[in-house]
Amino acid sequence: MAGIVGIDVGGTFTDLYFSGDGERPHQILKVPSTPHDPSVGLLHALDKAGIKPDELEALLHGTTIATNAVIERKGARCALVTTKGFRDVLELGRRDRPQMYGLEGVHEPLIARDLRFEVTQRMDHEGRELVALDEAELRALGEALKSLKVESIVIAYMHAYANPAHEERSRDILKAIHPEWEIVTATSVVREYYEFERTSTAAVQGYLQPLVARYARNLAGKLKDWGYDREVAIMQSNGGVAPLRQLAERAAYIVRSGPAAGVTAAARIAQEAGFTHVITGDMGGTSFDVAAVVNGKPDVAELTNLDFRIPLRLPMIDVHTIGAGGGSIAYLDRGGMLQVGPRSAGAVPGPVAYRRGGTEPTVTDANVVLGRINPESRMNGDGNTLDVEGARRAVSDLGAKLGLSMEQTAEAILAVVNQRMAGRIRLMSIERGLDPRDFALVAFGGAGPLHGGALIREVGVSTMLVPLYPGVLCALGCVYADLRYDLSQTLEKRVDRLEAGELTAILKGQREQGMAHLTNSQVPIDHHDISHMADMAYSGQIHTLAVPIESQWDAKQLSEAFNQAYREKFGNVLEGIAAVIVNLRTVVVGTRSAVALPKTTAAMSSGSPKPQKTRPVHFGKAWYDTPVLQRDDFKPGMSLDGPAIIEQSDTTTVIEPDMHLTVDRQGNLLVKVK
Repeated sequence: MAGIVGIDVGGTFTDLYFSGDGERPHQILKVPSTPHDPSVGLLHALDKAGIKPDELEALLHGTTIATNAVIERKGARCALVTTKGFRDVLELGRRDRPQMYGLEGVHEPLIARDLRFEVTQRMDHEGRELVALDEAELRALGEALKSLKVESIVIAYMHAYANPAHEERSRDILKAIHPEWEIVTATSVVREYYEFERTSTAAVQGYLQPLVARYARNLAGKLKDWGYDREVAIMQSNGGVAPLRQLAERAAYIVRSGPAAGVTAAARIAQEAGFTHVITGDMGGTSFDVAAVVNGKPDVAELTNLDFRIPLRLPMIDVHTIGAGGGSIAYLDRGGMLQVGPRSAGAVPGPVAYRRGGTEPTVTDANVVLGRINPESRMNGDGNTLDVEGARRAVSDLGAKLGLSMEQTAEAILAVVNQRMAGRIRLMSIERGLDPRDFALVAFGGAGPLHGGALIREVGVSTMLVPLYPGVLCALGCVYADLRYDLSQTLEKRVDRLEAGELTAILKGQREQGMAHLTNSQVPIDHHDISHMADMAYSGQIHTLAVPIESQWDAKQLSEAFNQAYREKFGNVLEGIAAVIVNLRTVVVGTRSAVALPKTTAAMSSGSPKPQKTRPVHFGKAWYDTPVLQRDDFKPGMSLDGPAIIEQSDTTTVIEPDMHLTVDRQGNLLVKVK
């Protein structure tokens, strides 16, 4: 039996999805994550699934290692070498502030000030050398850096995007002084202007590269010992994958790789179900991730803020994340107000109900108290049933401080976390001029279908779609992903002043670089696609529009394409003002062999499935004797009215009393408010 496995390592669980043939077409499971060494949880998932190395054609993997390192500040000890006078660019930023209403805040740069150094050199914005690189000064700095025991060095010089010669020469000098250093030049990560964002992006790469390189070596070694010697592909935040061998040099590209995989799978499933406009809601154990999909394509952001004053200027699926998951802890703040998250119980000690030592009430504990989660389930991953009494005590103790009953406290916990998630959905829809009534919510993650019904009511989304395997959708998304490489370069030139062949030459270079990455990946592909974009604006404007272009276009064609894009966006054009190309971009995609989406094989039916039992479930202010059904019993065409609880191995779907459910031809659950 040959198959493909996708494994996504989350903060609480490691999810596995296996797509095979013959007697085992699909397999899913969840095991507890192992934060001390994520590869342990990955291999545990493979072992528990009973998968043998010779059964696998490919292994694709999403990981939180880069995200967690940035959030928790557990990356490498990294130094920054920059142009004289620009040592503090990481802290100067863009004059933003962490709190909208306040002038105080804490900024913790990834590279501390005592590890940031200046050297004498200078290029101008057209790449002409104004001040030569002082190589003697750099060599002296390199010798001093050896005593500081840094693991990596970031080199980011002013205007190096126009001419990287000084950065490349500095890299060679420092590498000769100490070959063990991981050395990152800013132009090798992103060749664009915006000096703060370019330096920050390079700092993220340098901060992560040693950590990610060790992880790649460790994972490759353990998989080889297990018996798997084929290429492993890692999910990137741009929605594509890259081989494990290239992971270190692309460390900044795997920030939020797991959420990107979930959005990729959700968009494809929704489109096959007839929904081209969707909001994805991925609620796991530690976080809630939201993205918008318009016309079947996920929004891609060229700039993402990983934390306050830590921008990452790389193409990423535009996923917004908040600390709201099943393990989010409920507590009272200094003012006595109930808060939920962002602090999480994580995988260890986990919610109180998991019997792993947790003592503080979490969202999962509130769902257990209200009867929404089966008390006999083994969702804690160690084979034990849930500690319902422990969850009740923890919630009741919090309620005593609020003067509320146990049920009222649990409902309040869910109301607070749902409001936080609804606010993030509004940010991705209403605040961007999108009408949520035109969208469906794809609810996934281990806790997404538990809360999705409340969210569509709160925000006004038309439909909740629950896929066949919502709890492992990020792992499933890894299986579907193609290889992808993004190249960019600042040009900053009016289209009517382009030299003959200038555009063609730059885009040709980007194409060749992307194709070289594809060839070196050694990951089998069916074919490749190449597309070009230009970030364009009218002369004098700061903000740009991304315009699809062709490499052979002349100035007239470029101007016409930009005017059309501007008119579609703003309803008019600015006559008589020249168009400017700010950045040129190329996307090279290696399309892998198509993997079929999981679909039900059951024939169309009618009526409703028979509940195996009922149990008391609390909704609003009352307990309801609620039917409990198994997901496997739902066939296309079936329907039912709430309340109902639908259980499956990877999640639980809650149908509230005022909701109606139908099953589509693919086996997705479609839920609407009556």
